[in-house]
Amino acid sequence: MPTTNTTAAVIGAGVVGLAVARALAQRGHEVFVLEAEQAIGTQTSSRSSEVIHAGIYYPPGSLKARLCVEGRHQLYAYCTQRNIGHRRTGKLIVATDADQLVALQALAQRAAANGVNDLQWLTASQAQALEPALRCHAALLSPSTGIIDSHSLMLALQGDLEQAGGVLALCSPAVRIEADARLLTIITHDGTQLPVDFVVNAAGHGAIPLARRTAGLAAGHIPTAYFVKGQYFSLTGKAPFQHLIYPIPVPGGLGIHLTLDLGGQARFGPDAQFVERADDLQVNPDDLPRFAAAIRSYWPDLPAERLQPGYAGMRPNIGGPAATFSDFIIQDACTHGIPGLINLFGIESPGLTACLAIAEEVARRADLQRLR
Repeated sequence: MPTTNTTAAVIGAGVVGLAVARALAQRGHEVFVLEAEQAIGTQTSSRSSEVIHAGIYYPPGSLKARLCVEGRHQLYAYCTQRNIGHRRTGKLIVATDADQLVALQALAQRAAANGVNDLQWLTASQAQALEPALRCHAALLSPSTGIIDSHSLMLALQGDLEQAGGVLALCSPAVRIEADARLLTIITHDGTQLPVDFVVNAAGHGAIPLARRTAGLAAGHIPTAYFVKGQYFSLTGKAPFQHLIYPIPVPGGLGIHLTLDLGGQARFGPDAQFVERADDLQVNPDDLPRFAAAIRSYWPDLPAERLQPGYAGMRPNIGGPAATFSDFIIQDACTHGIPGLINLFGIESPGLTACLAIAEEVARRADLQRLR
């Protein structure tokens, strides 16, 4: 276990940053969390689908696959322990025509390779018995997929952090990181210098710009940042579905799917558009017909007049438009050579599901670095 005078700074108070800070504080580190905004979780963490993913989609052996499966188990247990709003809704992944059956079978095989062993193959009639409004040729039922109140989760993580002695500083953007042989020093926007033993760069969209302002970090260790905008359209009135409904994945995302909030309201999305700026968060009403057409592939009776522009999120992507997959990067001194520095790059979906597992991985690496 770390000594009580070991200090750590976590930059970014989204769901992953808070989970990491909590894990470090509970191991005995003196932890400071620096957040640029006026509240926790106002960026990527507040603009997601709030889905607890099972771990179906990611290549076996990837960090996303392992940490999603581990994190899903941890997250359900934590929600139960802390009375955080959540529900195991289950999810149907649907093949909307016969040509998609091979892709659906491939998903089942990938899920099994990732340790997701509860998927059930449903015929069209079996799927429609669960969801009468659904149209499909076949479906995979994922019973362990669910939904969560992400803000309540972040408040619980903050509470655990502070109970363990950690400190959260809002309106405190880090502008650069300097290093010497013994300590890392964070310089904030007002010139404050914070010397610490460890820095975890969990700044989301700000992680790559901050890495570029980290003394001694070679450019070759810093990926290129891309911004993937995902729009959501909300459904007014009561939804005819009890499960989440997902189409076969498309390049760049999981397709325009139906998710529910804990109040039972439905939303559709996200789509995936590469854009130039992280603050490009306006929903384009002209995209409604495109959304409606995608939704009608599995819900043919959708009344388009019930679709309304909802909100948009922005994924901190590091793969770019040509990539078929980009994994999480958890980068420590074994890669970049700067003792005490851990960078988190490309923490997009399933980052919410994996947050507790990511935190355990970061804390483990921090402890290993301390022992070297």
